[in-house]
Amino acid sequence: MNDPLSLFGARLAYAASQLPRLAWYTGHDIVFRRLVAEARRRGGKSARLPAQSRVALPDRERIYADMFALLRQDFANVAAGIYPVPYDREGSLATRLYRSRLFFADLREVYRRRERNGFAEVLDDSTRGRRPDYYLQNFHFQSGGWMTDESADRYDTQVEVLFKGTANAMRRQALPPLFEIFSGRDQRTLRLIDIGCGTGRFLDLVKQAWPLLPTLGIDLSDSYIRHARRHLQRRRRIALVVANAEAIPVPDRSTDAATSIFMMHELPPPVRRAVVKECARVLKPGGRLVLIDSLQTGDNPAYDGMLERFPQNYHEPYYRSYLKEDFPGLARQCGLVHQRSFPAFVSKVMVFDKRAT
Repeated sequence: MNDPLSLFGARLAYAASQLPRLAWYTGHDIVFRRLVAEARRRGGKSARLPAQSRVALPDRERIYADMFALLRQDFANVAAGIYPVPYDREGSLATRLYRSRLFFADLREVYRRRERNGFAEVLDDSTRGRRPDYYLQNFHFQSGGWMTDESADRYDTQVEVLFKGTANAMRRQALPPLFEIFSGRDQRTLRLIDIGCGTGRFLDLVKQAWPLLPTLGIDLSDSYIRHARRHLQRRRRIALVVANAEAIPVPDRSTDAATSIFMMHELPPPVRRAVVKECARVLKPGGRLVLIDSLQTGDNPAYDGMLERFPQNYHEPYYRSYLKEDFPGLARQCGLVHQRSFPAFVSKVMVFDKRAT
């Protein structure tokens, strides 16, 4: 995109796409924080909230500077022709208000669960045995865990509020490593699997860049797969199935690329390692695995206090083990070569290739 007028137009289109959603979710975050502060005030000494970390946290100026560094990189990728100006489909105003209502309506229950450490409500006689026990928890203390339609409908609002509207921009940072191996090839002959596809937001971004790329999204939640099917119903050459990432339902050496976004920190260490091994199994020689997840301890010391506090404020039982996981070493044991890792605001992108022999 060397033409100054084209670049200027793309910049305007990008701003029109991203600035309203940043304002929308930052506004949600402001209201959310005020509600939490009011709940703390009302609870007084009786509120059994987690003790706060004494480690220094990044100040607001640093957070916003890093947010806008992410957005600059996001637009640089657009300007380089890696993917088009993003279209983050939020639905109609009525849909967005419905999801906002779901988000705010659940905050009181989230607060009550946090007070009593109530994270096991999902595991009962009706769910036991339907999914692995580690999965049947109230992650983030949210109602329904991953097992209800309401949870799927509120999930993206939760994540975007947490990241102040930058979750999709972070997800898009998985696209340049895919562009590197897809460029110059017929996308119709390639295969991509997204593991833990959730509500399908990342797959939507993939389809904006490669509309004819055959893709498979797998997730353990029926509700989230149903939501993803609705969200992606206009997309072609995409299959969405309920499946366990410990047993990906495709043959050995059948896939050109595998991705997993914001999932690794939610897995117990043995499961996390089994999933990476499965990714290596299904990749063709020379195939690529791209992971996006939270920063890890030491990646950006300014955020280490925030990483320490996160599992205190949310139910994230496997997050601490994730912070210390040696992904390059784990990948090496599975026949994958670590190519690089790089930050994307409060997340990191990890890129691995399967050995050619």
